[in-house]
Amino acid sequence: MTGFKLTRLQFFGLFFIVVGLILVTQVPARIASDAMSGINLGDNAARLFNQPRVTVNVPTVGYSVVVGIVYVLVGASSFLNWAGLVRYRNTLLVVCGGLLIPTILLITAANNSFNLAIMLRASLRLSTPIIMGAMAGIWCERSGVVNIAIEGMMLIGAGIGFVMFTLSLGTNLDIRQAQWLGVLSAVLAGGLMAVLHAWLSITYKTDQIVSGTVINILAVGLTSFLRREVLISSEAGRETLAAVNLPLLKDIPILGEAIFQGQPIFYMMLLIVVFTHIMLYYTQWGLRTRAVGENPHAADTLGIHVQRNRWINVLIGGMIAGLAGAWFSLETTGSFDDGMTNGKGFIALAAMIFGKWTPFGAAGGGLMFGFAEALGDRFQILGVAIPPQFIQMTPYIVTIVVLAGLVGRAVAPKAVGTPFVKE
Repeated sequence: MTGFKLTRLQFFGLFFIVVGLILVTQVPARIASDAMSGINLGDNAARLFNQPRVTVNVPTVGYSVVVGIVYVLVGASSFLNWAGLVRYRNTLLVVCGGLLIPTILLITAANNSFNLAIMLRASLRLSTPIIMGAMAGIWCERSGVVNIAIEGMMLIGAGIGFVMFTLSLGTNLDIRQAQWLGVLSAVLAGGLMAVLHAWLSITYKTDQIVSGTVINILAVGLTSFLRREVLISSEAGRETLAAVNLPLLKDIPILGEAIFQGQPIFYMMLLIVVFTHIMLYYTQWGLRTRAVGENPHAADTLGIHVQRNRWINVLIGGMIAGLAGAWFSLETTGSFDDGMTNGKGFIALAAMIFGKWTPFGAAGGGLMFGFAEALGDRFQILGVAIPPQFIQMTPYIVTIVVLAGLVGRAVAPKAVGTPFVKE
C-alpha cells in the first residue's frame, strides 16, 4: 500500500487550516469582543484631510474570525480535486498568505493602533541591504558564478567605509564629504573582494563555495583588526548620511512618508533594482550574461568571451555588496561593530532564490524579510509577551520557512557553480 504523501500545496493548505482554527478559537477567547485595532494613515493623510489624525478602526475579533473561516475553507480546498477549484487553488493560497501580514498587525494592535506609513518605511529601510545583496547575487549567479561571499563583501564595505570616513575627519574635508568618501571606499572595497573571488573561482577555477567561504572569514578577521587598531583609538563620529526629501513626492499620503523621505543609499537601492532588471532583460549585455549562465560553451561558440563576462559581473556584484555594507555603518548607525551585518548577506541569497533569480522577485523577497524584522521591532514597542531572543530570530525563521516551502521549485541558472574550460 502506497503511503499518503502531502504535496506542497496541501502542506500549506494544512498550515492555513491550523492558523484559521487558532484565529477562530483563540482570538475571541483572549481579546475583548469590542476591541478595535486602529490603522493610522500617517501625517500626510492627516494634512490632506485637515485632521489631527486619520485612523481606520477595524473590529479585531470580527476581522480575525472572518479571516480564520476563510483560511479553513481555502486550506480544505487544497485537499479537494474539484475541477472548478483546481484553477483557482494557487491564487487562493497566495491571497491567504497576503492576508497573514495585516492579520498579525491588527491582532497585535488590539485596543491600540499602528502607523501604516511608519511600518512600511521601517520595512523598506530594513530591507535595503538584503535587496542590494540579492541584486549582487543576481549579477554573479546569472553569469554562472556562485557568490556566498556577499556577507563578507558587505562586512568589508561597512568596515573599510567607516574607517575611511573616520580617518578623513582629520583632513580638510567637511563631514558630508568625508561620509561620501567613506561610501566610495566601501564600494571599492566590495569590488576588491569581488576581484579576489573572481581570481580564485574564475581564473584559477577554485571551488566557488570554498572561495566565498575564504572571503567571509577574511572579512571577519580584517574588519576586527581595523576596528581594534583604528576605530577604538580614534575620535569616530556618530553622524549618518542625511535624509533626502523629494519635493512633492514626499507629500503623497502613506507612500510619501514611506518611500520619498529616505536616505541616499536607500534611494540607490531602488535605482539598482530597476537598473539590474533593465540590464538583464533589455540589453545585449544581459542577454549575453544569461547565455553564459545557462550554457557557457554555446555562448563561447557564438563569440562571447565567457571569462570576461563573468569577471565583470562578479565585480559589479561585489561593488553593490560593498555599497550595501556602507548602509550599515554610514547610513544607519554612524559606527562600526564586529559582525554588524548579522547574516544579512545570507538572507539576501535566500531572497534571491525566493525571487527565482529575477530582480523584482528578489526585491519582493527582501521586502518580506525586512517586514519580518520590522514586525519584531513592532512587537517590542507594543510590549507583546514574546522573549526578545525569539523576536530577534524572526528574520531567520522566515528564511527557513521560505526556502523550505514557499519558494517551490526554484531552478538556478544551469551553469552556476561550474567553472568554464574552453574547448
